[in-house]
Amino acid sequence: TYIRIMGGAGLKLASQLAVLNANYMQSRLKEAYIPSHDTLCKHEFVLAGLREPGEVTTLDVAKGLIDRGYHPPTIYFPLIVENAIMIEPTETESKQSLDGLVEALLAIADEAKAQPEALKQSPLKASVRRLDEVSAARNPILKAY
Repeated sequence: TYIRIMGGAGLKLASQLAVLNANYMQSRLKEAYIPSHDTLCKHEFVLAGLREPGEVTTLDVAKGLIDRGYHPPTIYFPLIVENAIMIEPTETESKQSLDGLVEALLAIADEAKAQPEALKQSPLKASVRRLDEVSAARNPILKAY
């Protein structure tokens, strides 16, 4: 209901919920992923990759999220954090949706240890498989519809 009454009080509540959501998620993920700064965060947080990455990259984690029905967050930015995954949960996310993303990321961390070769093939369930991103960036095929 705070969205309807935004104003000063609603804005303050929205900000508090965004900060709460980010800290909740960071806390749940820090056993499997490395926080770039292991302190309280504001409305977003950055992970510095998996604690036990093996041969799995941050790109593999992002592609694994696609197979689990999530649009991947920003990866490899900021540039000062190697293997960065930036997560910014909004104030309107339910605990259920936050937990869903956390569980997907934890499942990916487990898969990275147990079946890294399978994760490196992700996405498998999307209509388009993994693209050659370097070629796509250098030789884009643009179409207007």
